[in-house]
Amino acid sequence: MAIVKHIKSRNANYSAAINYLLFEHDEKTGKKIVDESGRSILRKEFYMDGLNCDPMSFDKECELTNAHFHKNKKREDIKSHHYIISYDPADVTENGLTGKRAQAISLELAKQMFPGYQALIVTHTDGHNESGNIHTHIVINSVRKTAVERQPYMDKPHEEVAGYKHRSTDKFMNTFKKTVMDRCLQEGLHQIDLLAPAERKITQKEYMAQKHGQQTIDEINRKIIEDGLKPTSTVFLTQKEYLRQAIDECAVTSSNFDEFQSKLLEQFQISVIDHRGRYSYLHPDRQKRITERALGTRYGKEHLEQTFLRKDPLTILYVRSHLRLVVNLQTNVKAMQSPAYAHRVKLSNLQQMANTIIYVQEHGFDTQSDLKNTLLAAKQELKEMQTQVAQHRSDLRILNDQIRYTGQYYANKEVYSQFSKAKYKGKYWKEHAKEIQKYEEARNWLRSFYQDGKMTSLKTLTLQKEKLQQQIASEEEAISSLKEKLKDLDTADQNVDAILQMQIPEPVKSKTKRSRTITITKQRRNYHMTQEEFNVVFELQMRKCADILAHKKKEYTGDNIDRLSAFKIAAALQNCDPKAALAGMMSKHVVSLYDMCYSTLLHFDMEQWDEKITDCINYLILLKALVKEEQAYGSH
Repeated sequence: MAIVKHIKSRNANYSAAINYLLFEHDEKTGKKIVDESGRSILRKEFYMDGLNCDPMSFDKECELTNAHFHKNKKREDIKSHHYIISYDPADVTENGLTGKRAQAISLELAKQMFPGYQALIVTHTDGHNESGNIHTHIVINSVRKTAVERQPYMDKPHEEVAGYKHRSTDKFMNTFKKTVMDRCLQEGLHQIDLLAPAERKITQKEYMAQKHGQQTIDEINRKIIEDGLKPTSTVFLTQKEYLRQAIDECAVTSSNFDEFQSKLLEQFQISVIDHRGRYSYLHPDRQKRITERALGTRYGKEHLEQTFLRKDPLTILYVRSHLRLVVNLQTNVKAMQSPAYAHRVKLSNLQQMANTIIYVQEHGFDTQSDLKNTLLAAKQELKEMQTQVAQHRSDLRILNDQIRYTGQYYANKEVYSQFSKAKYKGKYWKEHAKEIQKYEEARNWLRSFYQDGKMTSLKTLTLQKEKLQQQIASEEEAISSLKEKLKDLDTADQNVDAILQMQIPEPVKSKTKRSRTITITKQRRNYHMTQEEFNVVFELQMRKCADILAHKKKEYTGDNIDRLSAFKIAAALQNCDPKAALAGMMSKHVVSLYDMCYSTLLHFDMEQWDEKITDCINYLILLKALVKEEQAYGSH
């Protein structure tokens, strides 16, 4: 995906920008790299253009513009703006992105977003800190050279006139990001939503502070190691990053704000308050609080409250909501919390109910009809998208035939031409029968396909294929995303039905004891699984078990020759037998599966059943391996 960064500069030396963009620099120190003779080393690969100026005289022309409009005379004036567009490294291998192509895209973006300004556009292919991603630098003089048409993002009077200074406002940045997103999608490049608030908001200032801080601590530690000592700290954390890591750790184990507040203070000496509907944090070394907005959405009240709710499923029942459907769901679930019925509800059921209510709240469904209509609309959308992608796959097959027969036609055309001119056609046929047959096959197919006799060139067909493949890939990605959305909607719909249909019948007399039962009426289909269908279930399950076991081996044992080492390590830590350690790990999956089996309230999708069943089977297989090893080689 392409990302956009912005840096303001008060440096009046415009030549410094040219030097940095054209010559190699040490990324750590920022100093120019020179050869043995002390001369600057030109970057290995770069592409450069100028907008409203000659790129090699960018510095002089900017100074002349400033002088003409009597701007940028003060030290504190912003002299230039530096925008960086960084493309996804995967675009190079997957989407054919080159430095030349990136330069062309970025130049068009610069023309669109910075009309009337002098700009230097330079694309590098080496990446920052050897990251390998292609990126473009757009450096503009802060003073507009020529007047332009007024743009939608301009909100100040006379902002379009010559001599006006560039303002990188939120409105402008949002427009710029949207323009970059649209262009990347148009070009078939990877792209994420740049307008969505970042979960972890790291500004350029914080990034540079972390970078320089790490360099300093590395230098200090190097001297400590040289003295034969061990450094006490190896990682530099900015104050904001210290807050983020502390919040992440405390949020995981907290079920409400009070608990979260206490843990932050006790463990990390961080004070947090709820101020005007937002969280504010005080670092132990600061006097001024840092707002949640400065840290990212992951550290805001809205996100963390949802995190707390998932730790304590009952909490959601007492959250105020303006949505009628949420209130109705809360009312029905609360009815189950009376002493007479509480024993009928498993913790896993409550968690499922809470997750359903949270889902309804997050997506703003006011009524059950809203939810069902959204579900139906998503199903219809999926159907239409699948029809569309099926058509495009069919078009691709035809296009492949066009390319194959066109290539085959031209590859054997000369041989057939010689055959037509040959004096002894029989002899020539024997020598070139294969080529002649291929030519005739391709010719006949092309004649039937191109009724007007006008063939499309191979180059055009290849470009059409690339574009169609990109479109199909994009559509398939959208279908995959929509399927996930549909699965969540379907699960929520079934769970909402289950919760709203819960009935608490009158007590009935029984020979054993009096009880009340929470029931949901479900119509069952009279269906029996055949042996063939069972065999398919068995085969698929065994394959899934094998795949998961292979994955877990890499995750838990790595290169260890002992496949069962993880359980032996766990046993040593718990001072027990490896079989007992394994049984303890397996028990949570068994309990969870037990609750799911006995649940009469909620719907669980196949993915949830697969996960629990596969885990239980694999633990039993590993237990058998432990038993077999013990009997063969003795007790551990």
